[in-house]
Amino acid sequence: MLVLGIVLFAIGLLFSIAWHELGHFVAARRFGVRVPEFMVGFGPTVFARQRGETSFGIKAIPLGGYIRMIGMIPPAPGERIGRSRRSGPFQGLIDDVRADSAKDIRAGDEDRQFWTRKPWQRIVVMFAGPFMNLILAAVLFIIVLMGFGIPTAQPVVSSVSKCVVPASQATTTDQCPPGAPLTPAAQAGFQAGDRIVSFDGRSYDSWADMQQAIRAASGTVPVVIDRPLPYGGSRTLTLYPRLIQTQLLDLDSVQNPSAPKYVTGSFLGLSPIQPVTRQNPVQVAGYVGDMGVRAVQSILALPAKIPALFGAVFLGEQRDVNGPVSVVGVSVLGGEVLASDNPVAGEIAFMLQLLAAVNVSLFLLNLLPILPLDGGHIVPALWEAAKKRIARMRGRPDPGPVDMAKLMPVAYAFAVVIMLYGGLVILADIVNPIKLPL
Repeated sequence: MLVLGIVLFAIGLLFSIAWHELGHFVAARRFGVRVPEFMVGFGPTVFARQRGETSFGIKAIPLGGYIRMIGMIPPAPGERIGRSRRSGPFQGLIDDVRADSAKDIRAGDEDRQFWTRKPWQRIVVMFAGPFMNLILAAVLFIIVLMGFGIPTAQPVVSSVSKCVVPASQATTTDQCPPGAPLTPAAQAGFQAGDRIVSFDGRSYDSWADMQQAIRAASGTVPVVIDRPLPYGGSRTLTLYPRLIQTQLLDLDSVQNPSAPKYVTGSFLGLSPIQPVTRQNPVQVAGYVGDMGVRAVQSILALPAKIPALFGAVFLGEQRDVNGPVSVVGVSVLGGEVLASDNPVAGEIAFMLQLLAAVNVSLFLLNLLPILPLDGGHIVPALWEAAKKRIARMRGRPDPGPVDMAKLMPVAYAFAVVIMLYGGLVILADIVNPIKLPL
């Protein structure tokens, strides 16, 4: 089941890559750009088939994909046909990039090159790939949240802690350490199954909302509960909250139970039930928005994760469960989910949710304004459009296209950084992989 899970999740990743490239491909063809290649993966070609003017195929290293559009780089102003390659390191690199961009141009392709499209058309072509990942992520989240549901804390008591101890010293037994006082909930007489009708005179539909009131509570707090049979009925219990460090039950804690968060606030000693509940469209939108915010924060934190990755690979330090994961690592995580003893529906939902999160990351990472990422092509097109508009407003001639070739030295340097960072993450996933608490 582990191997099957790895294979199935790897197929999902390959589909996500192909889906991304399909966005570029359809938009490029829509605007008349010729696309000689549509490939999933890098390196040697494993399979390829010609369809029309495009060769579709799979390559040996499944770490990405690409479509090859002719004329990605404009010719240099006043460029002479057959000019020899310059010898300088940067000049030679720029000349090589121009030659590579022009090698697929045939007779009749003069107006089918990418650089000849209007700036807004080039922006659409480059944005279409990440946008496809965003669409796929949204569809997967809708399937998971509205079809399967997720654990959602409700204002119903699941268990009552007997005594007050720091969260780091919590015990699963009913025995209190010497000198530990009873929790406010135990003193008030709460029992498992009690539904909280109102807390301090206010009703709450969700545990998350009520938890904010619990943390801020002080003094004497009346709580109306509805107790199930055989001792059913409505009754009022009196609480005297205590200030203590407690575990935070938020979305991150549900998704990462091995990395709990703690906050200081008033404490009762109640744990809520967390049934799997299907979400409505508004909740789905909020969930996806929260996921996007966390993904942006994770991307911004990537450079700061390098020391921890180095320690996990070479010093045997514990792996950060919230750190970066490679294609290799996330595929193994998908395999572990399928091999777990959880219900099948829960396993499928978790794998789809994991794949959705990957697509959110692909959407955001590809929009970074650095070549060779898609955002690195969008920003020069925006700059070109701005220059053209300013020139028209001032009555000046068209300034022409932005010379993308001059950005290639920076693009190659960034590509090297990406490969080194990606290699470190892959190595960490092999020698010190992240383990899910399944």
